[in-house]
Amino acid sequence: MPNTSSSKKRLRQNEKRRIHNRSQKSNMRTQIRRVREAVEAGDSEKAQAEYIIAQKKIDQAAGRNLIHKNAAARTKARLVKLVKTAK
Repeated sequence: MPNTSSSKKRLRQNEKRRIHNRSQKSNMRTQIRRVREAVEAGDSEKAQAEYIIAQKKIDQAAGRNLIHKNAAARTKARLVKLVKTAK
C-alpha cells in the first residue's frame, strides 16, 4: 500500500484511468463485433455504417495508446476487407 500522500493520489488516479480505459476498449470491441455481425447477416449497408463508427473508435483507442497503432491499422484493414466481401 502507498505511504506518501502523492503515492496515494497516484493510486487513485491510476484506478480511475484503468476503469476509463477498460470501458473505452470494451466499446471498441463491441463496435467491431457489430460490424462482424452485420456482415454475417448479409446486411452490407448496415455493415458499412457500423464500420465507419468502428473505424473512429479504433483510431481513438490508438490515439490514446489503448492499442498499438499497427494493431489498429491491422484491425481496420481486416474489417474493411470483411465489409467488401459482404457486398
